[in-house]
Amino acid sequence: MISFVRGPVAHLSLAQAVIDVNGVGMLVHATPKTLGSLRLGEESTLTTSMIVREDSMTLYGFADADEREVFDILMGVSGIGPRLALAILAVLEPESIRVGVAGGDGKVFTKVPGVGPKVAGRIVLELKDKLKPTGAGSAAAVPAPNAPLQWKEQVVAAMTSLGWNERDALKSIDAAVAAEPGLAEDGNVAAVLRATLRWLGQDGARQNSARQSSRVR
Repeated sequence: MISFVRGPVAHLSLAQAVIDVNGVGMLVHATPKTLGSLRLGEESTLTTSMIVREDSMTLYGFADADEREVFDILMGVSGIGPRLALAILAVLEPESIRVGVAGGDGKVFTKVPGVGPKVAGRIVLELKDKLKPTGAGSAAAVPAPNAPLQWKEQVVAAMTSLGWNERDALKSIDAAVAAEPGLAEDGNVAAVLRATLRWLGQDGARQNSARQSSRVR
């Protein structure tokens, strides 16, 4: 098992990073928040969990050991694989997950894309004796995937790590959310990031079209 990777960040994308570990590029899947904390060319350390299948070996990366522990526990729930476990951590902090389980609040988990009422119920039922609140951090009271500053800061961090400056990132996020108001309500970082990049692509196409029209005139 690979417990962690350390080295310069060789590549960043929406869902993964490549860490140069002594000349070997280690592909690591992670949440937008974790990826947003990385910077191209800078040395970084990610706690990891390796998932071994018959035809693949996949590394998942986390900001700390606590996230990895919750990830591993979530995968113990029937019907939850590594991708869905990572999606849950992309929306909810580890302590928020513990509080949701302890309080029997399945609705907290339905905020995660791909988690319906049945899966949320299984999470609460199967983890009630495995996840207990620690009282650490501000997430101990109420999970807050919808907190505007929280999700916006995470999306900005992810975009700046991909090369945009903060001002352009904020402007693009606001434009994308204005076009799809439901995004702000859900506060899903990955969904907002995808919508923002989609809006940027459409805006670029609009600008190219406008330039071509002006030349024709």
